[in-house]
Amino acid sequence: MPTKTLQIPTMDGQADAFAAFPDDDKRRPGVLLYTDAFGVRPVLEEMARELAGHGYYVLVPNLYYRHGPAPVIELPEHIGEEIRPAVIAQLMPLLKDTVERVLRDADAYLRFLTTQPEVSAGPVAVIGYCIGAALAMRTAAAHPDQVAAVAGFHPGFVVTDAPDSLHRLVPKLTAQVHLGLSDDIPSEAISELNQALDAAGLGYTTEIYPGTVHGFTMSDTDAFNPSALQRHWDRLLPLLDRTLANR
Repeated sequence: MPTKTLQIPTMDGQADAFAAFPDDDKRRPGVLLYTDAFGVRPVLEEMARELAGHGYYVLVPNLYYRHGPAPVIELPEHIGEEIRPAVIAQLMPLLKDTVERVLRDADAYLRFLTTQPEVSAGPVAVIGYCIGAALAMRTAAAHPDQVAAVAGFHPGFVVTDAPDSLHRLVPKLTAQVHLGLSDDIPSEAISELNQALDAAGLGYTTEIYPGTVHGFTMSDTDAFNPSALQRHWDRLLPLLDRTLANR
């Protein structure tokens, strides 16, 4: 599976990124993949390769590029619960900086993705994990003419009192949506999210992945749930095939 390390021009500099794509001469649909809070690392690169193996060009930007190339902090091979708080404490100031600037970064990422010679014309998909799920939803809402599918897995706060809460962005979406939720999301939040999606008339699925906690797709954390990771592929791949007309 061919891979590249790329530099994406942004308003604030150059964002390093990982890309994976099929080993042939065909142009393939583009997928923008937002990482979880821990950023680009081997487990995310492997997920990008897996997705590329199904016929997609997958771009994984370093969300923290303003602070240096990935990884911006030293990450252990396994992010266990005993060290997770210390790692998150290092990343939180960087993450706040990223979230505040996500939409201008998204413009650059989509522009770059859709102009790669290996990427076919037409709409793209945006997917994300953890905080990346929120970034994916915000990107899809800001680019309804470009994003045909959005998928988020174990998102955090999907319904809040904030004026830009994710559920309030739903009316701006035109993409088909799948949200794979961990088993600890309050039922009231899910109900309010579904009401917003129903009202928008979108094709969507929201699903609680049984027996999971936040972070369930990430094999280098204690939250990892192998059956939930497989369920994630079982939901994601048909969504992409439906919306991106992959051939």
